[in-house]
Amino acid sequence: MDLVSLLSAMLMGVVEGVTEFLPISSTGHLILLGEVIGFQGPPGKTFEISIQLGAILAVIWLFRETLLRIAFGMWRRGSTEYYFAINLLLAFLPALVLGATLYKPITEMLYTPLVIALALIAGGVAIILIERNRPAPTIHSVPEIGPLAALLIGFGQALAMIPGTSRSGATIISALLVGVDRRVAAEFSFLLAVPTMLAATVFSLWKNRAELDLSAAGQIGVGFVVTFLVSLLVVRWLMSVISRIGFTPFAWYRIILGVLILAWLGLR
Repeated sequence: MDLVSLLSAMLMGVVEGVTEFLPISSTGHLILLGEVIGFQGPPGKTFEISIQLGAILAVIWLFRETLLRIAFGMWRRGSTEYYFAINLLLAFLPALVLGATLYKPITEMLYTPLVIALALIAGGVAIILIERNRPAPTIHSVPEIGPLAALLIGFGQALAMIPGTSRSGATIISALLVGVDRRVAAEFSFLLAVPTMLAATVFSLWKNRAELDLSAAGQIGVGFVVTFLVSLLVVRWLMSVISRIGFTPFAWYRIILGVLILAWLGLR
C-alpha cells in the first residue's frame, strides 16, 4: 500500500466517522470526497462496507450495556427492555422494507452531486424550522416513545435513502416532531443505527459477493480502525453537548455546504 492510498483511506475513515452520526449525511460526504480526491478503493464496495462496519461497532461498544440489557430483558413482557426493543423494531421496519425494494433505483438515479447538494440544503432548512417550532418535549426516555411515534420515526429514517439526507438527521428530526427530547432523540438514532446499518452491511455484502476483494487488506484495515476510533469520539461528544447546542449549527453547515456544491457544479 503506497502513501497516497494510505492517506486516502485514513481521510475517508475520518469523514465516515465524523459524519455517520451527525445530521450532515455521511453518504453525501463520502461521494463528494471520493470525487474530489479520486479515491479508488478495492472492488466490490469492500472498503465502503468495512468503514461502515467500523462505525457500527463503535456504537455497539459505547452502548454495550444498554444493548445487553435489551437483549436479555426484552423477553419479559411489560418490562422497560421489552418496550425499548419494540420501539427499535418498529422504527427499523420501514427502512428494511423500503430499502429492500428501492435500493437499486435510488442508487442508480440519485447518487449525484446535484441531488446531494439539494438534499443537504432542504434538510438544513427543515432542521432549522423544526428546532424553532417543534412541540415541547414530552418523551424523555426511549421506552416512552410508543409504537406509533416509533413507526413515524422509522418512516423518517427511510428518507435517508436519498443521498445527502442523512440517516441520523432524518431520524432525529422525526423524533423531535413527535415530542422526543433532544438527547433521547440522539440516543434513539444511535441505537437504531445498529440494526439498520447491520442490515445494510449484510445486504451490501450479499449484493457484491461476487466482486468482494481483500487484496487491499492494508487499506481496508486502516479505514476500519480510523472510522471506529473517530466514531467513538464523535458519538461521545455529541451526547455530551447536544442538549446545550441543539441541531441548528449542523443545519447551517448543511446549507453552506450545499450552496458551495451548487456553486462548484456551476463552475465545472
